[in-house]
Amino acid sequence: MSDELIVRKGERIPRRPLPDYSEASSFMHAIKRDGIFSTLFRDSNQYGPLSMLLVLLISATVTGALIKMISLLI
Repeated sequence: MSDELIVRKGERIPRRPLPDYSEASSFMHAIKRDGIFSTLFRDSNQYGPLSMLLVLLISATVTGALIKMISLLI
């Protein structure tokens, strides 16, 4: 894959090449086939946005629980 930026006629902002992408039959199949990192950050399949939302939900829950535990101790 080339890292060259492409500037089309009439555009000012160069575009990066599209990443490798292939459809997956389910979310679990996408994680097993592409791995969690590729699914989350490289958008290697259609479940990238869904997995990012799940990570956001998990991190917000953990952060909220930690803040609640600390507030109970103080």
